[in-house]
Amino acid sequence: MQLSVLSGSRGEIGEAHGHAHAALITHSLEVYDRLFHDFVGIGWAEACTAAEAFLPMIERGFPAILEEMDGIARGAGLDFADILTLNCRSEISLTQASGGCTAFSLERDGTQWLAQNWDWRTDQLHNVVALELHPGDAPALVSIGEAGMVAKIGMNDRGLGVCLNAIRSRTCGEGLPIHVALRKILESPDLDRAVRVATHDRVCSPAHFLLASRDGQATGFEVHPGLPGRLPPHAGTVTHTNHLVAETATCQVEDFPRPDSRSRLTRLDRLLHERLPLGTPIDEAALFGLLADHDNAPMSICRHFNPQQPPEERMETLFAVVMNLSEGRLTLRHGKPCESADSLTIRLPPG
Repeated sequence: MQLSVLSGSRGEIGEAHGHAHAALITHSLEVYDRLFHDFVGIGWAEACTAAEAFLPMIERGFPAILEEMDGIARGAGLDFADILTLNCRSEISLTQASGGCTAFSLERDGTQWLAQNWDWRTDQLHNVVALELHPGDAPALVSIGEAGMVAKIGMNDRGLGVCLNAIRSRTCGEGLPIHVALRKILESPDLDRAVRVATHDRVCSPAHFLLASRDGQATGFEVHPGLPGRLPPHAGTVTHTNHLVAETATCQVEDFPRPDSRSRLTRLDRLLHERLPLGTPIDEAALFGLLADHDNAPMSICRHFNPQQPPEERMETLFAVVMNLSEGRLTLRHGKPCESADSLTIRLPPG
């Protein structure tokens, strides 16, 4: 996978994104057209109508990003409604379909690490893109995600990083759509400002955002339209899969996790304790090794396609990311971390 480096105004960045990845964006629309039909019984036109409900929330909470969405549409030769709908896909579809994803932060010997697998539908594997953005009015940032979407998992040049875990729930209310909120976090100049996205702007539908900064701070936020649940570090780590944990969240939101969410979390906690005790040298290879774990396969941390599962549960690991926030370095393995050591390493000098 190649890195797309984009700079300029928001409209210019969007147009360059759309032009560079037009074919992938169009394919993403086809993937989500099928997903909306399969899981919520609506076609693309109906999904676009549903996405219009989120436009006023974005206009209130992050109006500048709309210019970039419009640029993506222009560059890809699509309608603005298509890009808006793509960026609201979680709010439209996650009432029925949830991804996998296993994420953790780790602080050791003055270095802050952040890592995760992203598990999703197989047909999105080749629509993953790596973007390095240099907007004129915000910190430089790296986002690993889906073509046509404004952000997903990444870091910025202020030493701030974010990971994402999907949460399946019927809750949806006022706030920013998940992927728009992730982009606003990545544009935050510091951790306090990033936290305000979860606590002040709020997020339309439930998800888990794992925030960390190069100065060794990390907290998990189980976001939703109400007050988010907070998960502080324990022995320098925060871990999460796809179910709600914090009482602040569970008392407000009902979730419907995949059967393997709790077992993956238990396995991840055990691996961190057994393989990386205090004093153990840590590098990207060691953390990718955790993300490549196959215990309890096929419902393992590293997930492979399993045709014996129901169609809505057929997810696989599409990429793995390890971030060294202290050194401003993100390493990506596209596909399953067990299958290839080939990686893309991106460095952001401190801003």
